[in-house]
Amino acid sequence: MTDAPIRLVAFDLDDTLAPSKSPLPDPVADLLRRLLARVPVCVISGGQYAQFRHQVLDRLELTPELAARLHLMPTCGTQYYRWDGTEFAQVYAETLTEAERDAALAALEEQARALGLWETQTWGPVLEDRGSQITFSALGQAAPVDAKAAWDPTGARKGALRDAVAVLLPDLEVRSGGSTSVDITRKGIDKAYGMRALVDLAGVPLAEMFFVGDRLDEGGNDRPVLDLGVRCHAVDGWEGTVAYLRDELLPLLDAQG
Repeated sequence: MTDAPIRLVAFDLDDTLAPSKSPLPDPVADLLRRLLARVPVCVISGGQYAQFRHQVLDRLELTPELAARLHLMPTCGTQYYRWDGTEFAQVYAETLTEAERDAALAALEEQARALGLWETQTWGPVLEDRGSQITFSALGQAAPVDAKAAWDPTGARKGALRDAVAVLLPDLEVRSGGSTSVDITRKGIDKAYGMRALVDLAGVPLAEMFFVGDRLDEGGNDRPVLDLGVRCHAVDGWEGTVAYLRDELLPLLDAQG
């Protein structure tokens, strides 16, 4: 492992900084503000920007100085938002074409039905067009955390859907997302794409970045960051993130100076 200093810390969102689709818990918000006072921070996750506002920005109470150090990458890095002095403004978006969106939506529904994964009791839309990403959420976008956790505890169901859809969409990137989701973006765009983009956007080399996520296992949607060679730490829920930031990472950054 490199001995290079840590000059930027990136995080997954759901089940790393907060329960799925939920606002940051108070201890996480407090620790992120403390972290932003030391180094730039990036949040990169499959959710769209509105979800980032609800889960992250509405909970942080940022000063302009701290806001300027926060990088937001919704939809797995296919979009990027940065503080412009007044608000968080979109810098880029790798938007899917109409034909790509239509093909992705059709393949997800077709294969979910064929595999018996098209649920009749859901909380909100099962399919969502996020512009730069199409997302299948088996129980709907607003499903309770406990229902989502029970639907596919091993990841086998969404893995089967991911594999079936990928065969039909060889020119797009199809990957497992959160606990009940499958995400589709342009080919080659995943969280590693976002981290590589940060090299220029934040002016920090990969060797001086650090990533915290809950799905660094083989096949997990955080795994591309580890495979890219970025230093990583795996957590199991937001409580693990709190313990790691409080007991290890913040003291390390303080010692780093």
